[in-house]
Amino acid sequence: MVANSQPVSFANSSGNKEAVCLSLRLTRGPAATALEISKLSPDLAAALEISKLSPDLAAALEISKLSPDLAQRVRWLWLISLFALIACGRPAQVHTLSGMTMGTTWTVKLAALPAALTLADLRSEIEGLLESVNAQMSTYREDSLISRFNRADTGESFLVPEAFASVLQTALALAAETDGAYDPTVGPLVNLWGFGPGDERTAAPAAGAIARMRDRVGWQRLHFDAGERLLIQPGGVYLDLSSIAKGHAVDRIADHLLARGIASLLVDIGGDMRLHGRRPDGRLWRMAIERPLAGVREVYKIIEPGDRAIASSGSYRNFFRDQDTEYSHTIDPRSGYPVAHDLVAVTVIDARCTLADALATALHVLGPEEGYAFAVERDLLAMFLTRDGNTVNERLTPALARLLAQTPQ
Repeated sequence: MVANSQPVSFANSSGNKEAVCLSLRLTRGPAATALEISKLSPDLAAALEISKLSPDLAAALEISKLSPDLAQRVRWLWLISLFALIACGRPAQVHTLSGMTMGTTWTVKLAALPAALTLADLRSEIEGLLESVNAQMSTYREDSLISRFNRADTGESFLVPEAFASVLQTALALAAETDGAYDPTVGPLVNLWGFGPGDERTAAPAAGAIARMRDRVGWQRLHFDAGERLLIQPGGVYLDLSSIAKGHAVDRIADHLLARGIASLLVDIGGDMRLHGRRPDGRLWRMAIERPLAGVREVYKIIEPGDRAIASSGSYRNFFRDQDTEYSHTIDPRSGYPVAHDLVAVTVIDARCTLADALATALHVLGPEEGYAFAVERDLLAMFLTRDGNTVNERLTPALARLLAQTPQ
């Protein structure tokens, strides 16, 4: 039995939320159940002799004394009230699923769950999608497609799945557009600096080793026919899609859920997110951008990106220190060294998380000036955060400034 009261808003036949607003309250005891109806037309409110309700909630409304039309309206109101009482007793909630993947956590939040679906079914489907992405693109798995390609002999060919081909095509297009600041063949350098699947480092590698690994890097060396989905190992190329695969996984999950009829959702894998629809309270989904300071877990800014994806790249979490120098996990493929500028974090908002993920890395490599110019020229939604001691300085692209000006902070 429902023991509390809660306003319930109903829509009229035209779909507008006006017409009838019922405030329902059930009380216990020998006086039976009382139904309180407010904001009705005066004649209808007077006609409902609420005090004469019977204990068993039968037809206590004396509708026989009403005109046929008014009696029918009362019957409908009574039926609506029963549904409303059920709704009052079960407040809207966010359904949450979570787990581990790609060395980080994944979270899915749903504002509503279609009747034909269960959370257990969705978890199984989501985990299946994540397994598919890892089986193709994880350099931490020896049996993955990308690891088999990286070990392949010169001239060995691979017919890659559509998802892999799409991700690689996006990565190569961005590599060309950034003149190699973003490069999916950067893997040998990432591994040398201790940020790949091998051992971590506590000291910078020798210059000679960096030069040798740099000779293996170059997206132009890759032989890939996107139309045929044919990838050929030219010899010594080591693909690393970690800067884009996470965003791709977010898109795969979001697209799947939307196709399953779930219109309001948030998908998050390690901070890469895709949002769609609204929360149960009617507000847009919100996400927090972290203050980019090592050893600090604080919210820097909360934004509502709408039906978009968001991804960030930063140097303030994953790094090692050698004497007085910090070496970031973000490697500049052009030099072979970690980025050394004062741009500590870049956040990009885009329609797709795949591209947002890759763009965030590309802009971080390009740096505070070249990256900002690149983003402005392409009208990207991007935030650049630089650090001066413990002070964080923000620079927004005009496109992002316009978006944030339209949403409450």
